[in-house]
Amino acid sequence: MFDNSLKTFKFVTTVEGISFLVLLFIAMPLKYMAGFPIATKIVGMIHGGLFIWYIKAQYDASKECGWGLKFNTLAFIASLIPFATFYLKKELDKIAVKEETAK
Repeated sequence: MFDNSLKTFKFVTTVEGISFLVLLFIAMPLKYMAGFPIATKIVGMIHGGLFIWYIKAQYDASKECGWGLKFNTLAFIASLIPFATFYLKKELDKIAVKEETAK
C-alpha cells in the first residue's frame, strides 16, 4: 500500500486520530444523551482495530527509522490524547523531509 513504514504510520496516525474524535465527540454523546448505545459499540470496535494498526505501524516505523524510547513513548501517548495524533503527524512530516534530503 505504501512504499515505506513511515508513510504507513503517517496515514494510520491521521485515521486513528479521526476515529478517536468520532468516538469521543459523536458516538459517546449519542450513547449518553440520545440513548443510542450501538454507536459506541460500532465506532469503538473500528477505533480498536485502528489502534492496533497504529501500534503495529509505530513499531514498524520505529524499526525502520531507528527511533528511541523517548520518541516511541511520546508517539504512544499521542494516541491517547485527543488531537495529539495530528500534532504527531506534523512531526512525522518533518522526519520524512529529513529522510528525503538525506537520500
